[in-house]
Amino acid sequence: MLADKDRIFRNLYGRHDWRLAGARSRGSWDGTKQILERGRDGIIDEVKKSGLRGRGGAGFPTGLKWSFMPKNSDGRPHYLVVNADESEPGTCKDREIMRNDPHLLLEGCLIAGFSMAAHTAYIYIRGEFLHEAHRVQQAIDEAYEARLIGKDNVHGWDFDIFLHRGAGAYICGEETALLESLEGKKGLPRLKPPFPANVGLWGNPTTVSNVESVAVAPDIMRRGGAWFASIGRPNNTGTKLFCISGHVNKPCTVEEAMGVPLRELIETHCGGVRGGWDNLLAVIPGGASVPLLPAEQCQNLPMDFDALRELKSGLGTAAVIVMDKSTDVIKAIARLAYFYKHESCGQCTPCREGTGWMWRVLSRMVRGEAHKREIDMLLEVTYQIEGHTICALGDAAAWPIQGLIRHFRPVIERRIDEFTARAKDDFVLEAAE
Repeated sequence: MLADKDRIFRNLYGRHDWRLAGARSRGSWDGTKQILERGRDGIIDEVKKSGLRGRGGAGFPTGLKWSFMPKNSDGRPHYLVVNADESEPGTCKDREIMRNDPHLLLEGCLIAGFSMAAHTAYIYIRGEFLHEAHRVQQAIDEAYEARLIGKDNVHGWDFDIFLHRGAGAYICGEETALLESLEGKKGLPRLKPPFPANVGLWGNPTTVSNVESVAVAPDIMRRGGAWFASIGRPNNTGTKLFCISGHVNKPCTVEEAMGVPLRELIETHCGGVRGGWDNLLAVIPGGASVPLLPAEQCQNLPMDFDALRELKSGLGTAAVIVMDKSTDVIKAIARLAYFYKHESCGQCTPCREGTGWMWRVLSRMVRGEAHKREIDMLLEVTYQIEGHTICALGDAAAWPIQGLIRHFRPVIERRIDEFTARAKDDFVLEAAE
């Protein structure tokens, strides 16, 4: 269990003042000028030393990603774009940062922006986050007023932060679709290469980073990368925000050490599974886009990138969705399939056509109105979609279905058998007239 002294998000539940005075009392904006004086390479090296991996879902090493920005300017401006378009079903971590500790994010923007020679940052926030957008904008205004950011600020690095509200499209959480939307165009993912670090916002070098990834940077720089790396497991270091929802007694968002056992996470912070641990059916460990895991695999499961990958799932956004034995697991995954069908941008044929097809087949399977041979057909289609689209939405649509078939094929087959038996009972021969 994470010690209180190691917590980064000390106002996660909004019990204290979220404004500048409150943030400063918790250590924000302390020694920021000295951090910038360590230079671009000094900041990036410290973040690399910490072992921080992107908290937006992919888990790519953050320091390495920041280092991709050009070292020498060719005259084009550099940009930092913060992805606050938190739309993954079950995920509710970034909104807590923006709502209750926005100055952590703003200080992180300055430090990250300086490390990549950017003088401008854009925070692209989900359109539905009205309250959070107001909080972040108020915090930005406070930071300008206190000359923490802006031109000729106290830190000696001119830096502007702009808040941009999205319009509620899930696809704009994909970094290149986000950039398209930020430019005022339809949010359609771009082909890569070129990558944003070379050709990003308005054709300029850009790094897109998650809210949590940016917000932890100030504490890493103040306490040292070695401190952050000492928490968690090798290659899975630091603290992490976990959002636990579904069939638990007390759903919550909590900061814990990477690699915390799933059972400890649920029983310590959420009061256990509704009806007790033995009533657990399955868990989606990292947001709606990762494959679910059955209860028997959750007993001693460390919650980190590598442990979950070994089980053919993923940590993703660390949004834990708990399902007890009252859950119709086929219907639950069918509902996710509908979500991805609805949110597909339609640019790629496998995703545009495949997501709707998978949802329709799954909807029949919920009723049992299918043939058993269609299970393998459905699985084959998921593999035809996975890895064959411009962005990862096709993968996100395919993986939950793959997890369902991998672990709950007997449930699907039983549903089909029950429907077939009922259909035979209802079938009555009528005499010809």
